[in-house]
Amino acid sequence: MPRICELPLHYGETPRWLFSLMVKLGAKIIELFLMEKSPSFLLEKLSDPFWFQALGSVLGFDWHSSGLTTTLCAALKQAIRELSLKEIIIAGGKGKAGLNTPQELDEIGYKLGIDVSSLIFASKTTAKIDSVALQDGYFLYHHTIFATKDGEWVVIQQGMNTDTSLARRYHWYSKELKDYVCEPHKAVVSLKSHKKVLNLVAYENENIRKTISEIAQRKPEKNLKDLYYIFSLKLPKEHPVRIEDLSLERLHKKLKKIYEEKPKDFLSLINLEGVGEKTIRALTLISHLVYKENISFRDVRIFSYAHGGKDGHPYPIVKKDYELTISLLEKAIKESKIGREEKISCLKRLSTI
Repeated sequence: MPRICELPLHYGETPRWLFSLMVKLGAKIIELFLMEKSPSFLLEKLSDPFWFQALGSVLGFDWHSSGLTTTLCAALKQAIRELSLKEIIIAGGKGKAGLNTPQELDEIGYKLGIDVSSLIFASKTTAKIDSVALQDGYFLYHHTIFATKDGEWVVIQQGMNTDTSLARRYHWYSKELKDYVCEPHKAVVSLKSHKKVLNLVAYENENIRKTISEIAQRKPEKNLKDLYYIFSLKLPKEHPVRIEDLSLERLHKKLKKIYEEKPKDFLSLINLEGVGEKTIRALTLISHLVYKENISFRDVRIFSYAHGGKDGHPYPIVKKDYELTISLLEKAIKESKIGREEKISCLKRLSTI
């Protein structure tokens, strides 16, 4: 079910003083969560797009900004590291940090003495799905994974569409994931819903996923022959699966590699190194236009204020009030550790107000 909020692209940096406060307050909130609940419960909350957005607002970031995702994840990452937590694993980030997630997970696994292979698979696969199997016009630039040592995980990643100046956030949650290639998301947060999206993870596209997998295992020459036929057709300018920029020479190399690897299913095909959006689009074209497979182009697709917003909306952040919140939470944590559990109970009751 789509979850929608406003995420226009905003550029610029978070002020150092605010980011420092976000880390401190984020750390106190995480401490309280882990004292009262399990790490699994924290992951469940992070997977909820409304709760995640509200947490970003509580920490003082702009609710209507793409930067909430990247800055909140960065603040939580630093907070978890400063707390030296072993219950929660976090890796990834914006740009190169996101691309380096598998290596980062490997290092964490080595330090903690745990097997992180399933987390690395989840990280790579979710990124591949949202950039290759789902071609919605949003280029991924942020990827963060939260996990427990038991292998439960949440992935939060974000893409940008420079044509519309909008961002789109993708939430994944292992506990609710039944199939990586069929309606896999916990939620997709986006202001704009597009009419025609190459959404190969839609439930109704099961047949075309199977056809693509079967076609991929044919000899490359057969697929190239079909593509030459497609290029000879006069297609409408707004054909929902675009064929421009498809290099037959490069595709031949990719198709040859696929033929040699012989992926057993659509997920295995998607996860092959070097198989990108153009290769999948070419195979989709063959399935759709040559073999007449129907395809659905359905798109995938509230907030509270506590300390104002970075840009002064709905009101400017008052630093002393922010620091007071941190101080109060810190006091609650210290007193609860020596048996004053009623303080935590009071904090719980505050959430209902």
